[in-house]
Amino acid sequence: MYLCSMNKIQKTNAARLLDKASINYKLVTYTVDENDLAATHVAEELGEDIKQVFKTLVLHGDKNGHFVCVIPGDDEVDLKKAAKAAGEKKVDLIPMKELLSVTGYIRGGCSPIGMKRRFPTFIHSSALEFDHIYVSAGVRGMQIDISPNDLIKFTGATVCDIISNK
Repeated sequence: MYLCSMNKIQKTNAARLLDKASINYKLVTYTVDENDLAATHVAEELGEDIKQVFKTLVLHGDKNGHFVCVIPGDDEVDLKKAAKAAGEKKVDLIPMKELLSVTGYIRGGCSPIGMKRRFPTFIHSSALEFDHIYVSAGVRGMQIDISPNDLIKFTGATVCDIISNK
């Protein structure tokens, strides 16, 4: 179910939750550059299309609180589309200093799986164009290679258009 190698990969909480749910995935490691935590760097390190490497963003709405957006790594979340999807009037990304206390994760290692609380999750519809996508495993330097349908089912996510048109 997970990637095995000569160097045993330390499982993250996200991986343990997927194991418990009997969901197929692979853990894939990459070299971290502390000066470049962007998803584009992750995609380059993995040798994958940036459209297949998704980043996890946490937003806060004016009515219902926190929610999660999972979008392709080189795209930007459209705050108006995200607000509409979440049933909010106004939303903003949470301040970086709040990320750890809200989710249990740090920047560059925020996974849509296994946050401190289960938040409403919205995944960009382009995820369904692939048989597998990459999301953070919950630590810098590790990604989860997973079927988008399995991720959607596990997180209870809504699939919608939440990115800015370039």
